[in-house]
Amino acid sequence: MFYAVIMAGGSGTRMWPYSRQDHPKQALKIIGDRSMFQYAVERIASVFPSERIFVVTCAQHAPILKDQMLELPDENYILEPEGRGTAPAIGLAAIQLQRQDPDASMAILTADHYILNVERFCQVLTAAERCAADGSLVTLGIQPTSASTGFGYIKQGSSLGEKNGFTYYAVQQFTEKPGSALAQQMVAGGNYSWNSGMFIWQVDRIMEEFERQMPEFNAQLTTIRAALGTPDYQSVLELVWPEVVNQSIDYGIMEGAHQVIVLPVDIGWTDIGSWGSLFELLPPDEYQNVAVGQHIGINTRRSLVLANKRLVATLGVEDLIIVDTDDALLVCSRDYEQDVKAIVDQLKIERKTNFV
Repeated sequence: MFYAVIMAGGSGTRMWPYSRQDHPKQALKIIGDRSMFQYAVERIASVFPSERIFVVTCAQHAPILKDQMLELPDENYILEPEGRGTAPAIGLAAIQLQRQDPDASMAILTADHYILNVERFCQVLTAAERCAADGSLVTLGIQPTSASTGFGYIKQGSSLGEKNGFTYYAVQQFTEKPGSALAQQMVAGGNYSWNSGMFIWQVDRIMEEFERQMPEFNAQLTTIRAALGTPDYQSVLELVWPEVVNQSIDYGIMEGAHQVIVLPVDIGWTDIGSWGSLFELLPPDEYQNVAVGQHIGINTRRSLVLANKRLVATLGVEDLIIVDTDDALLVCSRDYEQDVKAIVDQLKIERKTNFV
């Protein structure tokens, strides 16, 4: 059977001060009248019934997410004691699916993407599952619309065939967040995709890669798996998990994996990873400003303003991000929008945790 695993951990620190520990980004209504998590579940409903949708998150966030999506069974929430990166999160989900269904295949999806063409996205998931049937590790590539330096890139090799009208390619190389000049060369070459962070594979196949490339972590997963379904599971998990390596699936597995293929697609995809992404999703005014809430701008250009309750007025400014909430105000140059996490780190250092 084919299962979805939605990665919904983390607190979205690059979208502070809206996103907080108690109100993480994936639970916020950033675009439209649904939360990012609700969008993530609802857009795959035609492929995955609710009993085959699993969510990896932390105990602190699980009640918030459960309240937003009552259709999902409680037992489908896989809880990490603490975030250790995407590789451990995926491994934890994989052993639980493997125990439930030894022949399972899984789609790794996220709760912080916005996808405009939902029908095409569901079609490519079905095609990707078929590509994975021969043991391939499948990644979804996004056709670049700019030479962005904020994404990883996937170099396409030779075409390997077609499934459901989607051409798939051998992966030659992963490049993590290149500089501007290299990104421009990649986009101009026409054989690179953005790395979406979405993957499809058979559970047995990804477990083989964990054993080959991350043997210490695989041994820890074996210990955890032995406790699944027993009264000792939680205590074993909490004992083992702090010793697990903090690693992304890209570095831990994908860059060194065997038999990796990419399906490049155009699905109207946006990674809502920082405030700057809203410039792509919300309509600008004649001066390329994006405003939500009450805003008056005079001689204001290319700025994002989110006003929670108060009127925000700007005069003679350019290229700013201004986010106003009940208890905190962010004023940030667009050049630094990827670094907002540094503010959260500083708040922790200064023990101002009521703002985190």
